[in-house]
Amino acid sequence: MFVLSKIFNFFLHPGLWIGFLLLAGTVLLWTRWRKTGRWILSVMMAFIVLVTAMPVGLLMIEPLENRFPVVTKFSGPIDGIIVLGGTVRQLMTKYRGQPSLTDGAERLTEFIALAKQYPKAKLAFSGGSGLLLRQDVKETETARLFFAQMGLDTTRVVFEDESRNTYENALYCYKLLSPKPQERWVLITSASHMPRAVGSFRKAGWTVTPFPVDFSTYGPEQRQVGFNMMSGIGWFGTALRAWSGLLVYRVLGRTDTLFPAPDPAPDRTELVK
Repeated sequence: MFVLSKIFNFFLHPGLWIGFLLLAGTVLLWTRWRKTGRWILSVMMAFIVLVTAMPVGLLMIEPLENRFPVVTKFSGPIDGIIVLGGTVRQLMTKYRGQPSLTDGAERLTEFIALAKQYPKAKLAFSGGSGLLLRQDVKETETARLFFAQMGLDTTRVVFEDESRNTYENALYCYKLLSPKPQERWVLITSASHMPRAVGSFRKAGWTVTPFPVDFSTYGPEQRQVGFNMMSGIGWFGTALRAWSGLLVYRVLGRTDTLFPAPDPAPDRTELVK
């Protein structure tokens, strides 16, 4: 399934199929199927203009990021904190000797902040390698280096380095940490990724307290007409992968619902409304 998911995500990237269809349409213009070529090019150009001029991708991401509210503070004790990987470049770290992070670095910085705020909490980082051909270079190596440079005592952190996706994050963390029913664990990941992560942890038998970070949307001010082709296609691709991930996980039985929601049971947190 891991290999199939990588192949699926490769072909799901909008840049790939947009480029292929533009090339196919151009080639067809020089054949007897030129009318078909014109239709393909026209549809593709209309699509590019739509996702470039309108915030289509951001509008698709916004409900994902708003699904779980931002946590301002906790009104009770915290037993443990988990942060999911996926926001480091382990190959760059390996070859350059410096921790290399992606745009989602807030996962790690907020983890460090909470770890210092709750010095008695158990800590865990979950992330092996999501690279199809380089399973030997783990995300935990980058995380360990970054945490140490930021002054966090890495002996406090349990590093789970076998997981390759969200499903395995939940499964392996549960087995490794063996949480007790009364314990309260906080889960940190990107806001758009939180629904799938929460659904996976619940399926593994673990009810966690979501702590979404790394937001991409901030409200009506972003819902404006503009023109940025790279950003427009990029946001659309991000949203497409997030929603398709939820659908695939539901079909495979890795979550119990298509769009996991906050736990209706009362939680000991104070939240931004």
